[in-house]
Amino acid sequence: MTFHPSFDNVFLHKGCLVFNGKNMDCFVGRKKELAQIKALDNTPFPKLVVIKGRRRIGKSQLVEEASKGKIFLNFTGLPPIEDLSDQDQRDSFAQQVSQYFHIPPFSFNDWSDGFAHVTKYLTQKPTVLLLDEISWMGSKDPTFVPKLKVWWDVTLKKYPNLILVFCGSVSTWIEKNIIRSTAFFGRISLQIDLEDLSLKESFELLKKLGVKASTYDIFKILSITGGVPWYLVQINPQETIDSNIKRLCFKKNGLLVHEFDRIFNDLFGRSADIYRKIVGSLASGMKTRQEIMGDLNYPDGGYMTNHLEALEISGFITKHYHWSLKTKKMGRNSLYRLSDNYLRFYLSYINPNLPKITQNSFEDLAKLPGWEAMMGYQVENLLLKNRNLILKELGIPPEDIVADNPYHQTPRIDQRGCQIDYLIQTQANNLYVCEFKFRRKELTTEIIDQMKDKINRFYKPKGYGIAPVLLHLGDVSNALYESRYFYRIIDIEKFLE
Repeated sequence: MTFHPSFDNVFLHKGCLVFNGKNMDCFVGRKKELAQIKALDNTPFPKLVVIKGRRRIGKSQLVEEASKGKIFLNFTGLPPIEDLSDQDQRDSFAQQVSQYFHIPPFSFNDWSDGFAHVTKYLTQKPTVLLLDEISWMGSKDPTFVPKLKVWWDVTLKKYPNLILVFCGSVSTWIEKNIIRSTAFFGRISLQIDLEDLSLKESFELLKKLGVKASTYDIFKILSITGGVPWYLVQINPQETIDSNIKRLCFKKNGLLVHEFDRIFNDLFGRSADIYRKIVGSLASGMKTRQEIMGDLNYPDGGYMTNHLEALEISGFITKHYHWSLKTKKMGRNSLYRLSDNYLRFYLSYINPNLPKITQNSFEDLAKLPGWEAMMGYQVENLLLKNRNLILKELGIPPEDIVADNPYHQTPRIDQRGCQIDYLIQTQANNLYVCEFKFRRKELTTEIIDQMKDKINRFYKPKGYGIAPVLLHLGDVSNALYESRYFYRIIDIEKFLE
């Protein structure tokens, strides 16, 4: 796998970063997933692995890393473009087979013939065979999945040291045609839903790139990219973080200026417009299905539930169930939240400023209206994706948690509205009310009044205890520490360690 960032002397080749002509191992994290794949070596039969995850999350790189010491064969589907045919996909597959095995060019009109060509060159040695972007490869031919199933059942079962891996960014296609399909029922040895790198892993990758920056700047770039490896590899260590952000997000041809449309066109094709509108509706905050439909004037009886499920499976939005603090039971209604950091940033800051971006009118990021507030919202989302670090820091074991999510209290006649950044309810009737603050200036006791007002609005059942928690980056005044108001004051810098 080779791709070129937007600066000339860096690229990724076979899982290694090449910088100024020197190889650098840039693979970080994924220890759990690597261990799961490694454990398959102990089984005396061929294994089928399915890996899903958002575009750019590092699925194929994970497989390549797991294949070290084995024969590795990687066949990739063509990205969807207008008028691309099923025969174009087969021709591309044939070309890759020719290149891998150094045989004369050939073509085939039937996927069974293409699979048979690969079989000729398989051995009994440990082998990983990756069909990457399988949804692109087979979506235009209705016979692809049935013939793939026959190949697996009849032919590949003769190769006990083989691991066959299906990868794809179009998670909905994989869910429907592989995971939920009767064709592969009971045949999948391992399923992996690949998520963002953790804060610590993302920071480790940036250090391997040679990035040297303040903690504030590290969180600033991570708040935009999330833990998506491909985005992080675009950071040029020879530039400041602000220069990188401007180059990627606020220049006419910036990679992250155009990434939004690429995501939706590649994953959702002709249906891309409705998915853009849904995430656009969620850019302003969490909403119910009915509220989203109202925003879009979407008709009752439509396919909104299916659209939301597709975005959830693709890793772009998260579904949060309402829960009763009193009964500790989940409610029927649910809220949807745009949980992908890049999409949130694009919709909130890049898209509204596209006219200026196309004219290269942006100069000083610090002078952009609402910049610090926007960074705060982005970091909040980043921390929610790494909530396991918060729970560990608070010493709350997972089995003690009733529910933990952002909490929205709807205003009624008998209660005021309330929005809590992150609420944790435990079996012992404790409620941890967490507030996130991301700013350069020192935090003072002023925040205590803000927190008291929020908690006064918040309805809690009788007998419950409330523990206010402050998560921050930057300095905290001595007076705030000495007030002993907060149950814990946590500097999020430690989450990078």
